[in-house]
Amino acid sequence: MAQSAKTTSTWHRLAQPSDRLRVQWVRGDERTHWVECGRSWDAVAISPISRGLDALVAMRVGPRRGYPVLADHLRDQLYVLVPPGTGHVAAGLSGVRVLGAGFQLLMPTGQQGSPVAHWVSPPRESPPPLIRPDRLTRHLRVLARDLQKEDPS
Repeated sequence: MAQSAKTTSTWHRLAQPSDRLRVQWVRGDERTHWVECGRSWDAVAISPISRGLDALVAMRVGPRRGYPVLADHLRDQLYVLVPPGTGHVAAGLSGVRVLGAGFQLLMPTGQQGSPVAHWVSPPRESPPPLIRPDRLTRHLRVLARDLQKEDPS
């Protein structure tokens, strides 16, 4: 996973798998399963993970609230769950894919998951609070603009 300038943030710390977690993944203690998107939530897939984490930090939403956020460390993608039917707001942004009706997302069956479905912030309530896609999109756009200013090539 690429490191961002905000490595000390809670989101970034939670997304970094510990050695203990990696050992659990190797042992295969946890399982994953496919879950249909578009019913209870849409997923906004952001690549690289650090970009999505930076957006969550900029939004000032904390993981303690239980916003469901997943990481796929093999593909370097962060999945932020948003209300169903609203993910399209983020469509068209570079490095962003929207998974709504007709898509499935690999999710952990327990707390730890796997390298391709790791809870950065597991849901704590049912139904869980979901990130507002308009706010997420706005912050992703600002981050993209800032990156373009830093690298004018």
